[in-house]
Amino acid sequence: MKVILLENVKSLGKKDDIVEVKEGYARNFLFTKGLAVPADNKNLNDVKDRKAHEAKVAADRLSDAKAMAEKIEKAGITCRIKAGKDGRVFGSVSSKEIVAELKKQHGIDVDKKKLVLTDTLKNLGTYKVNVKLHPDVTAVLTVDVMPEE
Repeated sequence: MKVILLENVKSLGKKDDIVEVKEGYARNFLFTKGLAVPADNKNLNDVKDRKAHEAKVAADRLSDAKAMAEKIEKAGITCRIKAGKDGRVFGSVSSKEIVAELKKQHGIDVDKKKLVLTDTLKNLGTYKVNVKLHPDVTAVLTVDVMPEE
């Protein structure tokens, strides 16, 4: 009997797979637990429609991420930090501060976990910070670290 899996089933298959199982296993276990449905025309069309919808949503997310990356790359930010007379910095600029400045200066809201800092920004100067918006899209944000006045 052919069934469509509604969830991942260990040693059988992943969600939306069409697998061949024995009729008793399907009726007594898979159907009763809500793990599968019979592979008839209606259910096959439902799976096809769901996959098409998921693909459309994924494409929308990708295009949104690309648009956000374009905005982030155009918008450089300036972070002010307490520094001594000789240019030595007291503390460092964290991802939390970078996200707050990006929101304040340009109105762009990004989760701080999406920032990829290779090391802390402990010196004055200009830095390039990667922002991972999507598995396929990474933006580069320019951060100027300047002393407070």
